[in-house]
Amino acid sequence: MTFEVKTKGHYDFIDITDKVTAAVSEANIKDGTATIFVKGSTCGLVMMEYEEGLIRDLINIFEKIAPEDADYLHHRRWVDKNGAAHIKSVLIGADLTIPIEKEVLQLGTWQQIVLIDFDERPRTREIIVKILS
Repeated sequence: MTFEVKTKGHYDFIDITDKVTAAVSEANIKDGTATIFVKGSTCGLVMMEYEEGLIRDLINIFEKIAPEDADYLHHRRWVDKNGAAHIKSVLIGADLTIPIEKEVLQLGTWQQIVLIDFDERPRTREIIVKILS
């Protein structure tokens, strides 16, 4: 199953848990795994508590690691300003694998599946969900 998510860029955190849960329900798999993958080299997927304070804390940490306004060699090559987005994407990754038991994703109470778009502009992101039994 695939679905698209429209993003704003610049640290757009989007909870996609419900869409992934729906894909698992449609698959009718009792036990297995769900692999979730986002196409794109300036975004990533995480499992986290989707909460405003934590989102702001993560933005602060990401800015310390790879500030958006720094001068990256990538900018000189492609004449864009998303070098920091590429670095953050590499650090968090583009996929997650989550166990399924009794037709239910095995997420903790405060775990949500979150797409983070780091790019400098809005994008349409394609999310692929593969269910294996």
